[in-house]
Amino acid sequence: MEQSSLEAPSDIAPLPARRAWLVLAVVFIADVMDVIDSTIANLAGPSIRADLGGSETTLQWVLTAYTAAFAIGLITSGRLGDLLGRRRLFLQGMAGFTLASLACGLAPGVDFLIVARLVQGLCGAVMIPQGFAMVKVVFPPEKLRKALIPFGPVMGLATVAGPILAGWLLHLDVFGSQWRSIFLINVPAGVVAWALARRFLPHRTGEDTSARLDLGGVALLTLASALLIVPLVQGRELGWPIWTYLSMAGSFVVLALFVVSERRSSHPVIAPSLLRKRTFVAGLAIVGTFFAALSGFQLAFNLLLQLGLHWSPLHTSLTLIPWALGSAVAVVIAGAVLTQRIGRATLHLGLGIAVIGLLALWWTIARRGDSLTSATLAPALLLVGFGTGLVFVPIFDFVLGGATTEEVGTGAGMLNAVQQFSGAIGVAALGTAFFARVDHGTTADFDHAGELVIGLAAVLFLIAFALVRLLPEHAQQAEH
Repeated sequence: MEQSSLEAPSDIAPLPARRAWLVLAVVFIADVMDVIDSTIANLAGPSIRADLGGSETTLQWVLTAYTAAFAIGLITSGRLGDLLGRRRLFLQGMAGFTLASLACGLAPGVDFLIVARLVQGLCGAVMIPQGFAMVKVVFPPEKLRKALIPFGPVMGLATVAGPILAGWLLHLDVFGSQWRSIFLINVPAGVVAWALARRFLPHRTGEDTSARLDLGGVALLTLASALLIVPLVQGRELGWPIWTYLSMAGSFVVLALFVVSERRSSHPVIAPSLLRKRTFVAGLAIVGTFFAALSGFQLAFNLLLQLGLHWSPLHTSLTLIPWALGSAVAVVIAGAVLTQRIGRATLHLGLGIAVIGLLALWWTIARRGDSLTSATLAPALLLVGFGTGLVFVPIFDFVLGGATTEEVGTGAGMLNAVQQFSGAIGVAALGTAFFARVDHGTTADFDHAGELVIGLAAVLFLIAFALVRLLPEHAQQAEH
């Protein structure tokens, strides 16, 4: 995560263009695997619970264990790449991710699955920053920003595609694997990705041998994260005992101690030069708010359709297709036309359309109740997808636009961590709000719970809408 861990010494020459793009392709494959795995269990959650048992919070932990472990693991893995070698750690992280996926697919019980998901997230965190660091090395500085432009839309579309892929895999039920196929599919994909990485990743990647681990800062940030996530997930099931409130309050105290520690550390966890830039910090705040809303909404909507309306995973995934189509069309339009012409207004337009889509979805659910169909939901989902798709391209451009050429690799890593951690918070908080409204398990209860989460997601999108005002008119105007 730190700046020095992603800066290449001047004696490391960039690779030829074709080889550099192959390295980027390997890194993108790893990133897509990560993002899909952070969302694919959204749709499979009810099937997992039906097979393995567990409480309602089981669904939240299956998602949160992965994303939280990934986000927290990113904090140290950049420095570890400097100390142990980036290529070596990428290969080990990919191997660990593949084996952990196999363990998830063979899990005999829910506790085993949650632990395997946590290991899977940590291995992903070891792998991903090394990829970004190597991309920083293999491209010349003047081409690096262009090389990272596809990162936003690819990650955004992968986020939307995860639940749809899960629905098809559950429907196919390959070899009777049921929900296990969503994890087992990573095994052949991981083997191929590992082989490609071993073939194309460079051996010399400009490690900073003077790097040090700020173990105190890492411990504080990890503790602050745990103090917040654990009560958010478990609090409702336990009846919100006093310790849950003390834990959440303590999280902010520990976070404040972390900030103090960062200012005094000679090897800070997060690059201070980036955090002094308003554009970058505002961009991270928008990303965090946006993906918290998106992740929480995805979970609640899947639960509404499967548990409330008793739709099959395939029926649910087919219902999500208008959302995916809307996102895909918007990504193309935003990248080809809107971002260059109207700049940050693209974000306002996208978030505004997404809010309108959520309100339309809320009205549809409230009006139709248990007579909902895929067709009645399609117009609102198309709007939500189109709106969020307009955000995927420019927001990543703005965040990275706030970084210098030397900082852009670090910025991309921080962006990934914020996206994942905010997703974990969204699943924990909005998932808890959803289950709090499901009193007797009737269709009406699930409808009301879905309406609540949709409303909360709309509020978060509106907060992001307001934060956009802190960005410059165009990404290229961000300070360097």
